[in-house]
Parts: sequence; structure tokens; C-alpha cells
Amino acid sequence: MADVEYLKSLLGVHPNWPKKGVTFLDIFPLLRDPIAFETLVTHLVHHITSHTIPQTGKKIDVIVGLDARGFLLGPIIALRLGAAFVPVRKKGKLPGQCSSAEYVKEYGTDSFEMQAGSIKPGSNVIVVDDLIATGGSAKAAGELVKAQGGQTLEYVFIVGLPFLNGQDKLDAPIYTVVNAED
Repeated sequence: MADVEYLKSLLGVHPNWPKKGVTFLDIFPLLRDPIAFETLVTHLVHHITSHTIPQTGKKIDVIVGLDARGFLLGPIIALRLGAAFVPVRKKGKLPGQCSSAEYVKEYGTDSFEMQAGSIKPGSNVIVVDDLIATGGSAKAAGELVKAQGGQTLEYVFIVGLPFLNGQDKLDAPIYTVVNAED
């Protein structure tokens, strides 16, 4: 897959950030390069249309994007698929009635919210974010989808950290463009 190697070559690599012993993979160089950004979006849409939809036999009704980097890809993917886009935000950032789900982070807990009625019961959903690490935030998003009667068909990420086993917490398969080495 030449496009994956191309995208991987453009990721920023920041050793010892945000703390010693951690190597951070930065997606922002992909977004600054219009060809790379288009390649990324096209790759993700192609995966969904050639793999996810045929494998599940279901149309995608909603793309859920996680605060904040899921907002960069989610709306574009939704438009290309003819699906709705629904944001999942940190607590207190959305107006109106919201449902919430807590998740554990390495230094405590946080909470995500989704506006009530954003997902119609029976909707087929894909959750999009930039990275899966421990899986806590993606799991919380999946809980919000399920609470509204939706079914998460897949979780889609740019970067995966499979050695942290975050995928084991999720209720649907995952797809990552690039997997980082431990």
C-alpha cells in the first residue's frame, strides 16, 4: 500500500514528548499538505466503502468524530459517504440536553457528551479519531452511540498503538492507517 507508506513518511516524530520515554506521532504535517490530506481522506473512505460496507452489508448512516481531532476528518468522510456527522465533545461544550459517558485517562477520568437525539435508533455508525491508545475515549464514544440506539460498525483511526491493547475495550472492529511500534 503505497499510500500508507507515503502517509507514514510524513508523520511528525517527536521523541520524549509529551514525556520522557514516549514517542509522539504528529498528524498535523498530513493536514498541512493538501495532497497528503486528500490521500488520507481517500484512503479512509476507500477502506469504508471497500471493506466495512461489504463486510457488514450495511449502509453508514452516521460518522461520529471525537473531540477534537476526529472533527478534522469526520465531517469530510461523512460528506463523501452521504452520512450525517455527529460530534462527541468534552463535558460542558455542547448546548441542549446531552448524554454523557466517563472514561479513564492515564492521570484521572474525563467525560464525553453527545447531544440527545443525534443518532436515530438503528443507525449504523463509524467512530473516527486520530489515535487509539488505551481505548478509553473511543469506548466512551461507543457507549454514547449505543445509548442512543445506534450500532457501531467500526472504529477508524489514523494511528494505532496496538501494544496498549485499547482495541480490546471496544465493541466493534478497528481500522488504523498506521500502527506505531512500541
